[in-house]
Amino acid sequence: MKRLFLSLGILIVSLHLYAQQAPQAQKKVEDVVKFKEMSFDFGKIKQGTPVKHDFEFVNIGDGPVVIESAIASCGCTTPVKPEAPINKGALNRISAGFNAAAAGPFNKTITVKLAGIDMPTILRITGQVLNEADYAKYQQEQSAKPDKSGQ
Repeated sequence: MKRLFLSLGILIVSLHLYAQQAPQAQKKVEDVVKFKEMSFDFGKIKQGTPVKHDFEFVNIGDGPVVIESAIASCGCTTPVKPEAPINKGALNRISAGFNAAAAGPFNKTITVKLAGIDMPTILRITGQVLNEADYAKYQQEQSAKPDKSGQ
């Protein structure tokens, strides 16, 4: 019986001490890097013509930043991340390539994970892939529109 009370007492004291620890503030990606934009719309693109966009960012943290991973939501999107640490105040980019193989609208994500930060951030690319005939019609419509700059 004494062992039971002793074990129970130790458990209660342990739980009490654990509960007294101050919660640590979780760093967010937004606290360390500032992206110029979080999403990009390619608009209408021709099927079979790969496109690329650079998501620029600056390190606003207290020290160097390491991008652990940049993972695309599908194989049609190919992100390229910096391999070296990014120094405080430095500008860099994550490139997002899209192969435009299948016709139709697309909405793809790139999950970016920084070292020392649990919660990743999401970059997004969108647009619409048109087959050759539809893209030709689209280009013809665009060239027939009057120039909005007034020239």
